[in-house]
Amino acid sequence: MRLRIAAAAARLMAEDGIDDFALAKRKAARQLGAPDSEALPANHEIEAELRAYRSLYQAEEHPERIAALRRVALDAMRALERFSPYLTGPVLSGLAGPYAEIDLQLFPESTQDVELFLLERNLAFETSESRRYAGDRARAVSVFSLDRRGAPLRLQVFDPRDERLARLRAEGSTPCCRAASRDMGSAVAGSSRATSMAGTPR
Repeated sequence: MRLRIAAAAARLMAEDGIDDFALAKRKAARQLGAPDSEALPANHEIEAELRAYRSLYQAEEHPERIAALRRVALDAMRALERFSPYLTGPVLSGLAGPYAEIDLQLFPESTQDVELFLLERNLAFETSESRRYAGDRARAVSVFSLDRRGAPLRLQVFDPRDERLARLRAEGSTPCCRAASRDMGSAVAGSSRATSMAGTPR
C-alpha cells in the first residue's frame, strides 16, 4: 500500500499540478481507501515515482517546461541581483508541475527595499507572510507574489544574516537546496540534464 500511495501521489502531482507532497499523499491515500493508520510514503519515495512517471509519460513536455521556468527565474534573479537572490523549490529540483510558482529567496537590508523596487517599476504584487525554519528555529518571512513573463513568481524575503544558513525550509518539509544565478548556466540550456539539477546546499 505504501508503494501504491507513492505512485498515486506522483500521478496526481504530474497530472493535476499539485506541488505539495503532503497534500498529494493524503489525497492518494483517500483514493486508494488506505486506513488512517497506514504509513504514508516519504517525500523522496514520491519524488522517485514522479521522476519515473515523467520520464515515461512526459519525456518531451516536462523538460521543456522546466527549462522555460528556469529561464524566467534567471531573468528575475538578474533583475533582483542587488538582493542576493537564490532559486529554490520545484523549479530548481526539476519537479515543477504546470502551475508551479518560481520560488526565490532574497536577502535585502530591509523588506521595504524589495517593496520599493517593485513599486518603482509599477509591478503589481500581493503580500503575505509565511514561516521558514533553520533547524528548530522559526522565522517570519515576508512574501511578495507577482507575475513574471506569464509565470507566477514568489519572493521570500529573509534577513541578510540568514544568507549563511544552509537550508531554510517550510514547516514539516525536508531541507531544500538553493542556487544562485551563477549556478544556473546549465539550467537554461534546455538540455535533458537540466531537469535533474538539484542545486547546491549553501
